[in-house]
Amino acid sequence: MNAFLKKYFFYILRWQLSTPLLTFLYILLAGFKQLEMVIIANFIGALFFFWIDKYIFTGELCEQWEVREKIVCVDCGKKARGYRLVKTKNYDRADDINPEFRCEECSIKKFNDVKKKNGF
Repeated sequence: MNAFLKKYFFYILRWQLSTPLLTFLYILLAGFKQLEMVIIANFIGALFFFWIDKYIFTGELCEQWEVREKIVCVDCGKKARGYRLVKTKNYDRADDINPEFRCEECSIKKFNDVKKKNGF
């Protein structure tokens, strides 16, 4: 399953998890007025689901890229918008002191090489 579909699947699953949580809070907060109950339940849900959303959108389920304008590609020497893969499963160059930027074509080639090498 590709990374986008994985994120999408976990995002849908995350929304389904909100149903039992909100049901529990509805029972727990039964003495409150409806508006107060909704505000409190949404606040508690946000405290809980922030961490799940953070993982879905920045965790191992997706790649992190850095983009810079007007670079010289380290592979082909072309002057263009530059891309570099910063982090993905089994690959982390977040602390790289000499990051290498590539044009779009070379970046795609490099990304495919990393995918093959790291088995994802």
